[in-house]
Amino acid sequence: MYAFERLEVWKLGREFVCDIYAITDAFPKREHFALCQQLTRAAVSITANIAEGSAKASNKEFSRYVEISFGSLCEVIAELYVALDRQYIAKDQFNALYAKSERIGMMLSKLRSSLENSWRKTSNSQPTE
Repeated sequence: MYAFERLEVWKLGREFVCDIYAITDAFPKREHFALCQQLTRAAVSITANIAEGSAKASNKEFSRYVEISFGSLCEVIAELYVALDRQYIAKDQFNALYAKSERIGMMLSKLRSSLENSWRKTSNSQPTE
């Protein structure tokens, strides 16, 4: 098992990706190479960056990938607003996805803080000559 597979934020992110795919399946055909593709790519990017970052040599590098994941999450929300405005999704669908995104966002923030605290402690505990 890879380390990222144990992270609850990654697991919730996978659910979120499935949710995004489910709603985009109902979008009009004309959106399948535009908004659908943007939404699914941004959603997949959330979990992909967590996974990729977990393989980096330092917590500082991992923290940067978590930051990128958060940016992808924000991109999904912006695109969901477009879907709502275009009436491709109902308000209750939007609200459910928005609530899940808030949970993911909080989890990403906590993970990033934890990683930053870890690398700051490490860099501050280096021996002086």
